[in-house]
Formats: sequence, C-alpha cells, structure tokens
Amino acid sequence: MSYGFLTAMIIAGTPLLFATLGELITEKAGNLNLGVEGMMLIGAVAGFGAGMATSSPFMAILGAGVAGAMAAFVYGFLTISLRANQVVSGLSLTIFGTGLSSYLGTNYIGQRMPAEIISAFEPLRIPILSKIPVIGQALFSQDIYVYFGLFCAVLTGVYLYKTRFGLNLRAVGENPSSADAAGLNVTLYKYIHILIGGAFAGIGGAYLSVVDVPTWQDNITAGRGWIAIALVIFARWNPFKAIFGAVLFGGLSIIGFRLQHLNISQSLLNMLPYLVTIIVLTASSAKKSKLNAPPKGLSVPYFREER
Repeated sequence: MSYGFLTAMIIAGTPLLFATLGELITEKAGNLNLGVEGMMLIGAVAGFGAGMATSSPFMAILGAGVAGAMAAFVYGFLTISLRANQVVSGLSLTIFGTGLSSYLGTNYIGQRMPAEIISAFEPLRIPILSKIPVIGQALFSQDIYVYFGLFCAVLTGVYLYKTRFGLNLRAVGENPSSADAAGLNVTLYKYIHILIGGAFAGIGGAYLSVVDVPTWQDNITAGRGWIAIALVIFARWNPFKAIFGAVLFGGLSIIGFRLQHLNISQSLLNMLPYLVTIIVLTASSAKKSKLNAPPKGLSVPYFREER
C-alpha cells in the first residue's frame, strides 16, 4: 500500500469516523437514529455557511456541530418526549436534512471557502513522528481536522469505558428501567447523548464541505451517513475499532479513483463500499455473540410509567 493511498484513506475516513462516533454514542443511549445522513448534510451546509460568513475555521466547525445537534434534538423530542417510532423519525430526519441542505445550499453553489479557512486546514507535519516510514507520513502529516477526529474517538472510548458517566450511559442503553430504579435520569442521559451524536454527525458533514472539497456541492455526503450506521455494527459499538473501520471504508469509497486505469466499470467500483456495507450487515446479523453486542435496550421505547 502506497503512502499516498493510505493518506487518502485516512482523509476519506474522517467524515465517516465522526458520523460513526455520533451514531455509536446515540445507540449506546438506547436510541437508533437513522437520520445520520440528514444530520451530516445539515452540518455540511451550516459549516459552509458559517465559514463563508465569518472566515473562521472555529466558527465553521462550531456552526456545523450546533446545527447537527439541533437536528438531533428534533429526533430526540419526537422519540423521547412524544414517543414516536425511532425508525420512522430517523428516516424523516434524513429526508428533511437532504431537502433543507439542498435549499440552503442553492445560495452557495460555485462559491469557495475563504483562504483563511483553507490555509488553517493545511496538513501539519508532526516532527519525529512524521519521519516513521509510510505509516508515520500518512498518520502524522494530516490536517488538524483529522487529528481532532482521532482525538474524539479516543476520548469517546475513555468516556465509555473508564468514567462513571460512561458506565451510566451504558446502563441506560442496556436496561433503562434498572437504570431509572438506580436513580439515573434516563431521559436526561438520552437527550444529552443524542445531541452529542448529532453534533458529531454535523461536524463530520462539515469536513466534506469545509476541508475536503471545499466548495458547496448538492448532496455532498453521497450516502456516507448510511455507511456510518453500518460501521457502528462493523466496529461492534467500540470507538477504537471505529477508527479502523472508518479508514477501511474510506479507502473503499475512493478506490474507484485509484483504479480508473483498469478496464473496470466505474459504476461497479462506486458500488463497492455499499456492497461491502450489505455484506457487513448480513454477516453481523448471522453471527450471534454476547461479546460486543448491541445495547439490549436499543430502539426499544422507554416509558417510565410502565416501569
């Protein structure tokens, strides 16, 4: 594997990593949110708009995170407070986010991120570490957004497995009735982590519009939100494994560009990441294991009155 391709895999995997972490945290709270694609698109257009308005990389990321969290709040309100079906609510969020981003993005077609933001996300070569052959150059010569994604993945893992709040979150996802009986505010835990999940998805979407492209394109996520949902299963609800999964699927999403010189249909190559996604879902469904299984309370609505 060449240095250039590995670097490109990590870059392509960054938006997937953020979106996967967001869905993973949401599912750990016991909620299945199929609106990841919509939240990514809303974050993408909000981050692009904030960047155009302020020329600030920080405000672009912040705007994307806030927009993603606001979209997630709508889903949370529907599924937690109004007890709506989680699957239908998530699908509705994807449809809404796709339409909203297309509508708002009309004003940005053909525009490019300000030079201040583009220069802020230039690759940063970390001394010594970047000298490691192949892997060092690929891992430690990336932009700060990539490093931020890796940091968030590690931080999420530490939070879930090494802190009391992470333990409480997993208890809420596994058995909300028992968590409630133990004195935990189940509703609050669900809301907070659904909002965090939405913020991650929004930030992941903004990486595409603010850093990777960085011009506005309609439907810029191109189905990455759906791949992220499958990646949660592929990673077995583990943030550390999500890093590997995001890089792997990132590589699958760009392999078509690398194999253009071969006599292979481009449409077939573009289909590859989605084909692998189907295979992963099928294999995961067939394999029954208590280790790294989904939360037992996933997608099951909790009504405190019925406890």
